[in-house]
Amino acid sequence: MRALFAGVILAIAGTGHSSTQVLTSEVAATRGPGILTLAAPIDTWDEAIPLGNGLLGALLWGHDNVIRLSLDRGDLWDLRRPEIFSQPDWNYQTMQRLKADGNQDDMNRLFDTPYESIPYPTKLPAGRVEVTLPPEFEAQEFSLDLGWAASRASFSNGSALTAFVAAESPVVLMSIPGTDFTLSIAAPAAVSTLGYAAATQIDEDGFTGYFQEGVLGLRYGVLARVDTRDVRSVVAMTVFASKDGSDPLPAARLLLRQALDTGYDSLYDAHTSWWKAFWSISSVTIPDERLQRHYDLARYFYGAASRPGAPPMPLQGVWTADDGRLPPWKGDYHNDLNTQMSYLAYQTAGLLDAGESFLRFMSGLLPQFRTFARTFYGVDGAVVPGVMTLTGEAMGGWGQYSLSPTNGAWVSQLFARHWRYSRDAQFLTEVAYPFCHAVATALAQLLRPGADGLLRLPLSTSPEIFDNSMRAWLPPMSSYDLALVRSAFADMAELETARGQPAEARTWTDLLAKLPQDIVDPATHSLMVAEGLPLDRSHRHFSHAMAIHPLGQYDVRRADDARVINGTIDTIARTGTAQWVGYSFSWFASMLASAGRADEALHYLTHYERSFTLRNGFHVNGEQTREGLSNYHYRPFTLEGNFLAMDAIHNMLLQSQGGLIRLFPAVSSAWQDVSFSNLRAEGGFKVSAERRGGRIVAYRVVATVDGPMRMLDPVDGREIVTEMKQGQIIGKRWSARMPRASARGRLEPIAGESRAARPPSDWQ
Repeated sequence: MRALFAGVILAIAGTGHSSTQVLTSEVAATRGPGILTLAAPIDTWDEAIPLGNGLLGALLWGHDNVIRLSLDRGDLWDLRRPEIFSQPDWNYQTMQRLKADGNQDDMNRLFDTPYESIPYPTKLPAGRVEVTLPPEFEAQEFSLDLGWAASRASFSNGSALTAFVAAESPVVLMSIPGTDFTLSIAAPAAVSTLGYAAATQIDEDGFTGYFQEGVLGLRYGVLARVDTRDVRSVVAMTVFASKDGSDPLPAARLLLRQALDTGYDSLYDAHTSWWKAFWSISSVTIPDERLQRHYDLARYFYGAASRPGAPPMPLQGVWTADDGRLPPWKGDYHNDLNTQMSYLAYQTAGLLDAGESFLRFMSGLLPQFRTFARTFYGVDGAVVPGVMTLTGEAMGGWGQYSLSPTNGAWVSQLFARHWRYSRDAQFLTEVAYPFCHAVATALAQLLRPGADGLLRLPLSTSPEIFDNSMRAWLPPMSSYDLALVRSAFADMAELETARGQPAEARTWTDLLAKLPQDIVDPATHSLMVAEGLPLDRSHRHFSHAMAIHPLGQYDVRRADDARVINGTIDTIARTGTAQWVGYSFSWFASMLASAGRADEALHYLTHYERSFTLRNGFHVNGEQTREGLSNYHYRPFTLEGNFLAMDAIHNMLLQSQGGLIRLFPAVSSAWQDVSFSNLRAEGGFKVSAERRGGRIVAYRVVATVDGPMRMLDPVDGREIVTEMKQGQIIGKRWSARMPRASARGRLEPIAGESRAARPPSDWQ
């Protein structure tokens, strides 16, 4: 299928203007998202084919005639709280005292040891379904059709097993060739470490599965039912839990009966309709097959693992480890990088529903965050725990980071960012403003004036500099903390202005003026980690560079800012990658792209994809190719690296930080032919563009709301400024020239000879 969009030289004048010159260009073919194919056997869960619908997740894997489906459910948690967290000295005041005393032992006892030594709270795995077929069924390959979110296990005898997680129903459907097979469902043995009694097996009235009694009223399990028709068998499965009702098992039985009555084909039709709409939102086409596949896969993860009304993605999304143990890092919500980076790429892709899964979830937890601010920090407003349960409770961990109050500013920045891209006035009023205001209020109350009159936090750190040691306490304020406090206050000033409250906006700009200046090394022009502490060693977390990326507080078009941006990037590169993990490479690639350093961005992104992803595309922390890129070679799977790679590609193709749209600002010379359709830009704009032979040949900008549009002319570098009305289109072929728009928003072409020798042949 080939998609058309208009390259328009448009007079966007007021009432009565009747003539509009329109040029139409047929851009590069809109490609489908493709099929991921893996040779059998797949012997580990983390290389499996991932399926999901936001609430339920499934991993398809296996070998020979044994096919496995590892199941997960996003809200399946043991939510017990360690007793030590209820002690009266478990608070920020104690943390300050222990830091002043240099008392590492008590610091660990209160804040870190409970996370390391007590198995709860934790995300829970759901279980494994295993299908054993006759010996003549030998698995040859496994595949995932990304476009339809459907999986397949192909056998040597020409038959196949297929499976999908229904897009709009909490049920998993599997179609099995023939009727000669055994089906078994195993409860996770790892929950025995939580003190759970053995699960009760279910095998009655055509249903099979297990029922598990948990704690705090949690009751859950897996249930399946087989329907044999003609020469195939259909299995309907679900993960049920007490959140479905006081007695969830009868509800699960009814759900599966209804699914089988509806039928595999009918459910699949509804399923594919949902996914067709999902993929139609936007598209990206790049000339690198591996990076294209990875981009599509990361985008697929948003559709499979992040839906409105379902819990947002924790560390492993809806694909909790199936290795006989509880999940790594308890499968929790890490708000000191992981959740924020996992939800960094959806805005440009236009997947606003996927992002609202996280934002509305966090907004719903605002009362808990207010309680945490009051009881732990002794302030008003809200503080977000850096390591968090499904219900927003702090879990402990390295106290320097898990209990840093600035993590909430990194979360609240995503609320402000969502509003910038959507310009949704209702979201601003009901969701973004209350959350951002609460977070900024808490930070304002925590600040203390120094001898110079400037405001600083009483404690300061920079994830994860010096790990869990007393050295990790840095001179206030670290570049990390300073950038985030500044972000919180600047966002509030912007949101107050958008609400028509200039006096309140001035309150926040006045606070901004009382913060210290950025800490820049005069020798290297690089942001320092903290006062007196330059980055002088390889480190996995670029926390000191937050102001550059992802916060975008520096503008590469300004000479002074560009000096700091490039000095910081050069210093990171000079310290080397030995201590980096997977997400470090995709983060650095995105940072480089945001700075316009195209070839370097592609270089690091290529290293990330080839060395820090498994064959199914899952990001893992350790280097898998052992080429000397990193000292780490382990393979815990987390999702943030995937989405940082997606963000890097976005930053290559389209940037709009500060409201200025820039087309192909960091595309490597190796990518001559590139296109994208309906990516989002700040201001609520949808942007499409095509580059052929290294030149921009067409673009389109569509307004989703009324407002000013600013674009950097991709030909002569001048700024195009105009007022746009919802639904209007502005665009041009690459060789047209446009002046700056007048205050009336009138935009007209300049007559004269085109710079191009001749327009592309397919312009009409």
